[in-house]
Amino acid sequence: MRGTGTFLTAMALAALALSPAGAGQHGYSAEDIANGAKLCASTCAGCHGPDGTRVNGVDLGSGTFRRATTDDDLVRIVRMGIPETSMPAASFSERDAGAIVAYLRTMKGGAAATVAGDAQRGRPVFDGKGNCGSCHGTGGPGTRLAPGLAEIGAARRPAEIERAILDPSAEWSPDFRSVRVVARDGTTVTGRLLNQDTFSIQLLDASERLRSLDKATLRELTIVAASPMPSYRGRLTTQEVADLVAYVRSLGGKP
Repeated sequence: MRGTGTFLTAMALAALALSPAGAGQHGYSAEDIANGAKLCASTCAGCHGPDGTRVNGVDLGSGTFRRATTDDDLVRIVRMGIPETSMPAASFSERDAGAIVAYLRTMKGGAAATVAGDAQRGRPVFDGKGNCGSCHGTGGPGTRLAPGLAEIGAARRPAEIERAILDPSAEWSPDFRSVRVVARDGTTVTGRLLNQDTFSIQLLDASERLRSLDKATLRELTIVAASPMPSYRGRLTTQEVADLVAYVRSLGGKP
């Protein structure tokens, strides 16, 4: 959590947890949900954790809230805080507050919640159609090009894992930024950015080879502002996504 304001904003969200959600929910776009995920990650996850359960007795992704029934109630609390409590008003616009609510509402949703996944069926999707092991490693230990999945399987909700499969650029680690460089002779190299300074850049190419390049020899250098992972939306069926989520979650705790 960064700064008093963001901490108090997260505390305001904590007070939302624990009572039945009622009528008055809104429809949200994928853009709203992705924006809400980023806002929660930057303002709430430091205290509440990536799945919203780090604070004792609070589960931001439960879909039930103590002081609110409708989405409008939630937006009002996120923006205005709660009188006579430690939660003041936050500087979110109504749209951004709505995006946060959209994300909280969908944390327990998605195919992973509505379709039963099977880890045994998910493994051949992971190894075959998804080809996940080519970057993440077989069994989820990770490679130098992509994070391991064992920790993610233990720490993330099914809906969060599903979102990473379908919309990987909605929330991704800057530690795995991609870079594309083009030499003066037209040779193109892409890979994971490791480091750069005024004169040089270091990266791991697609074969996991360390490359150190002199910037003076380059015609083009582009740091890609998106996840290098492809989206599997439309490439996997709803059932395959649910099975893949179940398999990734089963990796939690494995070495």
